[in-house]
Amino acid sequence: MALRKTPSSLLETSTENVHGEILAEQAASLGRAGAKMEAALQRLKAFDANQIRSDRQALVGAAANAAWAFFVQRDVMGLRDQDKVIAHYDIPGEVLCRIGERIKK
Repeated sequence: MALRKTPSSLLETSTENVHGEILAEQAASLGRAGAKMEAALQRLKAFDANQIRSDRQALVGAAANAAWAFFVQRDVMGLRDQDKVIAHYDIPGEVLCRIGERIKK
């Protein structure tokens, strides 16, 4: 005799599936935001290391915007400790100050 799932167990299974999909999308979104931030920080470091011709302030601004977006994404997910992220990505104080200016506006 086959066991039938009750309506409540079907709802639980569906809810678990949706929750899993939401977590997967959050992780993918955070990964994309992290990649954007990392690329912006690399462009800034390349400028500083090689004096590549470019507008440095634009690079600092782009890095600050990308880092701010990454921090917001983490905050929405309940990940509020930014110190480890700052250390891991070696985010310069100049970029962090620019984020602070953005928040004050």
